[in-house]
Amino acid sequence: MFQRDILENLRRWASKSQHKPLILRGARQVGKTTLVNEFGKEFESYIKLNLENPDHIKLFDDYVNMETLLTGIFLIKGIPREDASTLIFIDEIQNSPRAVSLLRYFYEEYPDIHVIAAGSLLETLISTHISFPVGRVEYMAVRPCSFYEFLGAIGNKEHAKAIRQLSIPPAVHQQTMAFFNTFTLIGGMPEIVAHFAERRDIIGLSDIFDTLLTGYRDDVEKYAKTGTMKHIIRYILKEGWAYAAERITLSGFAGSSYNAREMGEAFRTLEKTMLTELVYPTTSCLIPASPNLKRAPKLIWDDVGLVNYATGIQKEVFGAKNIMDVYRGKIAEQVAAQELIVQDFHVSAKRKFWVRNKQGSDAEVDFVLQLDTLLIPIEVKSGHNSKLKSLHLFMDEAPHDIAVRIWSQPFSIDEVTTQKGKRFKLLNVPFYYVSMLEEVVRGV
Repeated sequence: MFQRDILENLRRWASKSQHKPLILRGARQVGKTTLVNEFGKEFESYIKLNLENPDHIKLFDDYVNMETLLTGIFLIKGIPREDASTLIFIDEIQNSPRAVSLLRYFYEEYPDIHVIAAGSLLETLISTHISFPVGRVEYMAVRPCSFYEFLGAIGNKEHAKAIRQLSIPPAVHQQTMAFFNTFTLIGGMPEIVAHFAERRDIIGLSDIFDTLLTGYRDDVEKYAKTGTMKHIIRYILKEGWAYAAERITLSGFAGSSYNAREMGEAFRTLEKTMLTELVYPTTSCLIPASPNLKRAPKLIWDDVGLVNYATGIQKEVFGAKNIMDVYRGKIAEQVAAQELIVQDFHVSAKRKFWVRNKQGSDAEVDFVLQLDTLLIPIEVKSGHNSKLKSLHLFMDEAPHDIAVRIWSQPFSIDEVTTQKGKRFKLLNVPFYYVSMLEEVVRGV
């Protein structure tokens, strides 16, 4: 395994005096199990239970009290129960509602034992088949690898360090962008990154991509509540990749005959798996930036590499000198969306974009970032500053003077004046700094 940033978050969780059992959430094959196995090496005693194993499920089904349960857990794994730092990992916990309900007692009766739970289909069962012990557990999101993690995996740790320090020299910009273009091509799924890091073979990744997509489609039977919903989710997983970073209409999505209610339910189910997010616009330039659920959302997928493979555009991405030119700029927007959220491990984290609240206006800003009390507009575009018309309209209404343009050129700052005469700073941020955007803005 290569280094993942979320390990530091796990360490912070473990060091808290009042840590609760932790539930990891994330898309299938995003590396939850591998991550916990690595983290387990930092404990004197690490016990992994897999609730696809009937013997492990029986430990919870036959529950009498917590002391008996813990004794059984140590015995079935053949590990002596000692006064040592202990991590218990309960994988595929969705297979035992009893195990989920018992998590609260680890917190209440054995707070010194660290417990992490995960499950490949756990997200679809929340608020349905399983009742979670509210207030007795906490959550953490596991996302695909960031560009920073990708650089570390392929051995370019000095590049990664320079990105963290926002210190990529102009002379190294093109090389760094070449690395980012490769990352944009293959994406951040851990198995893909690890395979590429070991073999530097892009062609050989096809089998892994195919297996990942097949796994998502095979899981439809478990996601769907009805036969109709099964067909709709299958349709989205077949046709929906081509709409990455586009605003979509739920009714008749991708040329289907499904209505908005049916399609909305299907997308909400997929969102629980954290494979997709429907990003809704806000019409405000002030916080709180509430999403307007009546406006058309933008579809963002979990991983740009999966988008490239599923839509058959890998060759186009591979041959592009500038990722801004690929797929009408949507691949650039998709990968920027990924990097914007990759450092946020809160499950509740959502992205937003902006549309102007004026009849007949089509003004739209790709994303907005809430930073303290400010809402910072973000455009993923190249070209002359005067062409960023929507950004200018946003800044005319905003109570601050900072805007961001994500592009493929080196970092720079322009002083820009809107048609109404407002002056603002336009931060031109290269793609490789997007995951560090908050630090970039604060440093101005």
